[in-house]
Amino acid sequence: MREKIYTIPVNEAFENSEGCPLCDLYKKLEDTEIDLITGASMMEPDIRIKTNELGFCRNHFDIMLTFGKRLPVALTIQSHLDSIRKDILPGGLFSKDDASKPVKRIEKLCNDCYVCQRIERHFSAMLETACILFERESEFRNRFSSQKYFCLPHYSRLLTVSRNINSKKYHSLLVKSAGEVVERYINSLYDDVSLFCKKFDYNSKDLPWGNAKDSPERAIDFLKSVEKSRLT
Repeated sequence: MREKIYTIPVNEAFENSEGCPLCDLYKKLEDTEIDLITGASMMEPDIRIKTNELGFCRNHFDIMLTFGKRLPVALTIQSHLDSIRKDILPGGLFSKDDASKPVKRIEKLCNDCYVCQRIERHFSAMLETACILFERESEFRNRFSSQKYFCLPHYSRLLTVSRNINSKKYHSLLVKSAGEVVERYINSLYDDVSLFCKKFDYNSKDLPWGNAKDSPERAIDFLKSVEKSRLT
């Protein structure tokens, strides 16, 4: 049942992407979660319990403030601060280790994020769905092999999840197909970045730019994905 829920967005991403389709899926999930947490979901008691417990990473705090309404964000922060302030203070006078409790709680806060956790749950299922579709549908395999690129972080995750494909034939085919997509793009990207560098040589300044002008930015998207670049 779960795979059917995610089939439509996965197919749409692989049909319409002009870059890494998995980055597109991630960004759509992130947009949805940010809209929810800065809107209607903010006042739901069960959601408030989770946001008080988990908090948010710096990236998603910044996105919430930039793209959401400031009052809902401030109310969420107010509740979160009230929830954690007792937990982050040292223990009493006779406590055996007055630092252990706040250290443990702060470490958890530094590594947890309500939005990241929500995105990851759906994103993991979408990766599984992509592998299932690759195994079952020839049309999806054709779309898969015609992608512009997979960024390295999502390429790695895709290869990892593909191990769950039941058929050894289609697992090997996915690995081969994904590798060909990445190889094709990294070779093209290398040529573009090389031309970009060459253009700063006086003897080459009159060469046409081709696709090189934005090659450093595209290379960073390829190397690190666009998961963290919404604010740029």
